[in-house]
Amino acid sequence: MAHPYTPTVVYEDNHLLCVSKRPGEIVQGDKTGDEPMSEALKGWLKEKYNKPGNVYLGVIHRLDRPVGGLVLFAKTSKALSRMNELFRTGDVSKRYWAVVTARPPKHSDTLEQYLVRNESQNKSYVARQGAATPGAKLARLSYRLLASGEHYHLLEIELHTGRHHQIRCQLAALGCPIKGDLKYGAPRSNPGGSISLLSRQISFTHPVSKEALTLTAPVPDERLWHDLEAAIVR
Repeated sequence: MAHPYTPTVVYEDNHLLCVSKRPGEIVQGDKTGDEPMSEALKGWLKEKYNKPGNVYLGVIHRLDRPVGGLVLFAKTSKALSRMNELFRTGDVSKRYWAVVTARPPKHSDTLEQYLVRNESQNKSYVARQGAATPGAKLARLSYRLLASGEHYHLLEIELHTGRHHQIRCQLAALGCPIKGDLKYGAPRSNPGGSISLLSRQISFTHPVSKEALTLTAPVPDERLWHDLEAAIVR
């Protein structure tokens, strides 16, 4: 019998597994008690390779629940510790695609702000007093406009820091909330509570083979995404 969970695998070898997460899935367990991807993937790997006993799978990084796209897992403890170090030292390049509800003021720019996290609301805000605000952390990203449609615009974002809800908060502060992101000012929700933010590409040096890898997620199978992707001037 086929395992009930079938992931969209982007890359797999003996050390790493990269899958494209569906919006709504959680990477690690949380207070909802819903089954996380990490556990579902262990079951899938166990069946795929007919493995006796427990399957090792380490979570390297996470994505917000309503966000889709690339998530990396480690199949060995050696790969996990080495990937954790690459993320810690900033040697992993992460690019996101976002469908936003307004055209940004510039074609491309780097945004740098201090953000403060409100734990009880699970939301981040731009700090009014900048670095002087208690608990504020520097957030930096670069964006460029890839394509525009009648009502929506497609941005590519490169993260330079990894703050809580950073892309969502900084784009909203720019006046360009992400489609479907009610928490950060979008006018209406997406079906299923997703937001139109995709972890599109991850580039890094493989922790064991030392090969340069660039992994890319497919765009969601929705007309708006396909139309905007088709409108990109290559």
